[in-house]
Amino acid sequence: MHLDHLSYVAGPDGLGACAQWLGSRLGAGFHDGGLHPAFGTRNFVLPLAGGAYLEVVKALDHPAADRAPFGRAVSARSAAGGGWLAWAIRVDDITTVERQLDRAAAPGHRRRPDGFDLRWKQIGLHDVAQDPQLPFFVEWESDAQHHPSGGGSAVTLRSIEICGDETVVDSYLGTSSRQPLDGLDVTWLPPDDGETGVVAATFDTPHGEVRID
Repeated sequence: MHLDHLSYVAGPDGLGACAQWLGSRLGAGFHDGGLHPAFGTRNFVLPLAGGAYLEVVKALDHPAADRAPFGRAVSARSAAGGGWLAWAIRVDDITTVERQLDRAAAPGHRRRPDGFDLRWKQIGLHDVAQDPQLPFFVEWESDAQHHPSGGGSAVTLRSIEICGDETVVDSYLGTSSRQPLDGLDVTWLPPDDGETGVVAATFDTPHGEVRID
């Protein structure tokens, strides 16, 4: 297991403005990631050093955004002003997670502006909607050369802050949460008025250390 990506939801100013703001803070440009047709969402992507990436995502005015768990979660976070949504773990074989959670993974895909259709399997978004401290899981079906982290980056994720209970996440994963987050400084904070989830991330950038909350 490895950290695959962090998701940040655009607020009222819109997807492009949010990607520009984050890019200016981090000293690197996001690129248009394209559409998630089944989820009713669109994203912009910033590769990070070490094989992970950061996405900024926004729900579209489309029925799929109301049907899909991811679309609903993005819509709800956007209505609350935007901000951090979730962290995702990449696995080589998602059947192990299916057995652990006792349910099947769902297919996902994203149509990039260049026409390429990225494909993967995912599981756990229902759980994230109920308890945002939990990660969800992805197994990429597209070749590694097409992974959104491709090309490397001058931006490195150094630490994340999560409101929640580390032991709850460990139990959900079936292993220490520090395994997929190997090398990152993880700070677990008490839930904020019962709310859990990622609350901040700190990056090493060309401009020095930058914390996004």
